[in-house]
Amino acid sequence: QAQLVESGGGLVQTGGSLILTCAASGRTFGDYAMGWFRQSPGKGREFVAGLSWSGALTNIADSVKGRFTVSRDNVKNAIYLHMITLKPEDTADYYCAASSRNRNRIPRVREEYDYWGQGTQVTVSS
Repeated sequence: QAQLVESGGGLVQTGGSLILTCAASGRTFGDYAMGWFRQSPGKGREFVAGLSWSGALTNIADSVKGRFTVSRDNVKNAIYLHMITLKPEDTADYYCAASSRNRNRIPRVREEYDYWGQGTQVTVSS
């Protein structure tokens, strides 16, 4: 059974950094576009960043551009979200997802993703 598992969340101070990991199992996602989304209480799930199957193409939300980057290691079947200069408004549950639609297109809408992880919580204290 295909599964995505996020890790690396936690409590960090404003200005701090974290690296989130999404480990895949049950199948290889090397030919999938992958994305990171986040959701805070009372808000919808928003796109944060994503990348194509090879990692050559990336798509970063304006709200985190310049602070977050995304990468993947298809040998390890994992993707990563590198977050620096964290702000309190980055506090949310972070989810990784896999899209089978087009491996070179990075959707920004959750409906175009087929697999989801259970999320990891990130809290940024002010």
